Amino acid sequence: MTLDRDTAMQVASVLSKGLPYIQRFTGKTVVVKYGGNAMENEELKSSFARDMVLMKLVGINPIVVHGGGPQIGELLAKLNIPSEFINGMRVTDSQTMDVVEMVLGGQVNKQIVSLINKQGGTAMGLTGKDANLIRARKLEVVEKTPENTRPEIIDIGHVGEVESVNTDVIEMLTRSNVIPVIAPVGVGADGASYNINADLVAGKVAEALKAEKLILLTNVSGLKSKEGQVLTGLNARQVNDLIDDGTIHGGMLPKIRCALSAVENGVRTAHIIDGRVAHATLLEIFTDEGVGTLISRT
Repeated sequence: MTLDRDTAMQVASVLSKGLPYIQRFTGKTVVVKYGGNAMENEELKSSFARDMVLMKLVGINPIVVHGGGPQIGELLAKLNIPSEFINGMRVTDSQTMDVVEMVLGGQVNKQIVSLINKQGGTAMGLTGKDANLIRARKLEVVEKTPENTRPEIIDIGHVGEVESVNTDVIEMLTRSNVIPVIAPVGVGADGASYNINADLVAGKVAEALKAEKLILLTNVSGLKSKEGQVLTGLNARQVNDLIDDGTIHGGMLPKIRCALSAVENGVRTAHIIDGRVAHATLLEIFTDEGVGTLISRT
């Protein structure tokens, strides 16, 4: 492709302005949770893959953790397996777990690997079961009801939480210039498979690696005030205040708690950004303006 002089000058200017950020983050690890609209729109899928390849080429180590809830739901429906959710989490019996592993570890994971490789990168797909990458334990859901004076513990099947992360596997891949693409399936001490929320896996991987950044791609423009304005440059205390006063509620709460845990456990900054914007990851890393909410410990 041949550029005219004005366009070429714009490209050179953008590259020059990005230099300080490249210098600052070379050799650093960035964990990106990939999901939502960014995973479903063809143009956004390509821009995401190009972002990962570019980050790797300039010396940043991207680690991708992906979701796949809609794809799981579609296959379950085709197989006439009913879906049930409790407190926003999919009840996962053995039959459903088989589908989860098939979709996350097979279909979705390999599609992302292929996208990155097509853009000139070298990606490798993993589930948490590979080399005991993600050791999991069964998640207990506690529900309080007006009828019960004591909370009820509900069994939602093969749904887990992260117990530990084998960072040796990830670091071996990054040293070999490979971009790890991780499906959020963990393995228990008894060898059982567990379906784990992708945001939680991304956060725990970032904590274990002491990553520079945790980036959560979402379908919203970021954390908003009660007036609807996007908030950024927040510290942990300010975020906790926003939870206490009800500004942060509903579906945003789990993401925010994941981000808070990350920055309180060694990750420098956490970002909740708009995955509906092309090249959102690069805009967040290489510009001051960004495209979402930045949270730091202090």
